[in-house]
Amino acid sequence: MIPVKGYAAQSNTSDLAPWNFERREVGPHDVQFDILYCGVCHSDLHQIKDDWFPGIFPMVPGHEIVGRVVKVGDHVKNFKVGDLAGTGCLVDSCRECENCKQDLEQYCLNGNSQTYNGLEQDKKTPTYGGYSNSIVVHEDFVLHISDKLDLAATAPLLCAGITTYSPLRHWKVGKGHKLAVLGLGGLGHMGVKFGVAFGAEVTVLSTSPKKEADAKKLGAHHFVVTTDPEQVKAARGSFDFILDTVSAEHDLNMYLSLLKTDGTMICVGAPSEPAPVAAFSLLGGRKSLAGSGIGGLAETQEMLDFCAENNIVSDIEMIDIKDIHTAYERMEKGDVRYRFVIDMATL
Repeated sequence: MIPVKGYAAQSNTSDLAPWNFERREVGPHDVQFDILYCGVCHSDLHQIKDDWFPGIFPMVPGHEIVGRVVKVGDHVKNFKVGDLAGTGCLVDSCRECENCKQDLEQYCLNGNSQTYNGLEQDKKTPTYGGYSNSIVVHEDFVLHISDKLDLAATAPLLCAGITTYSPLRHWKVGKGHKLAVLGLGGLGHMGVKFGVAFGAEVTVLSTSPKKEADAKKLGAHHFVVTTDPEQVKAARGSFDFILDTVSAEHDLNMYLSLLKTDGTMICVGAPSEPAPVAAFSLLGGRKSLAGSGIGGLAETQEMLDFCAENNIVSDIEMIDIKDIHTAYERMEKGDVRYRFVIDMATL
């Protein structure tokens, strides 16, 4: 076994603290890489607090992981020692179901293996994430990272990036479309960057007037303050798509009113409480309310390659791991532009 240092929550009421644990030895198809940077996702906080479902403790969060390969298994063909590598939200899946065979491992019908707070495919061995100094992953779930991009700012692409890239690609959002991005946080700012890169006319919807300058700097063409009734009224029936990135409670019916006929609202944020949706919010205009998870491995690599070609990374604030609790407190207040990334050299 490989000794590893990390930060873990021992229960849903305890703070993250240093914890030593072990990774499996590198198998024939495994890649081991030293973790250099790990993004801080809002879901990390949700999961250590059991907001969505009972967690597996001790829990080492982190699924926006980038680093450098230090060892590969005998049968590994696509990675070598010294390569830059990354792992996102998944470390395995059944490989056999209908979805896995279509490169949709995120929707594995037999249950994929989440990078942390999950179980390996033996359904017994807990997974531990990127708030640690090293990880061992099957090569099929390791991603190539371009040396053209800032490595730390690339880390959040593995969740915030693919979570917004995947639905925009699936619904073929691009030139000629009016796209609204609801919320300008870790997910939202990536939604703006991708929407603009794909050629859509992008509007940011936000409760905070203070974010307008940032939205325009990121490339957004328009900005609507959703606490201003006049601005909301003027925006009704305007958008082909709304990408909803908000993880707090909000009125879906009001936002559905901003869609054109046949418009689609795509939820990628995950509030803790269910939201009521009135039938007439959908019937009036043949509107769709949809959801999207992350992306499969092939699509995630496609996204990373697109970002390398178009110089797209996340806007980040680097932190020491000892400051993770302060980062969580600020994240809950929306006080981050736009993703915290842990420098794992501080572990």
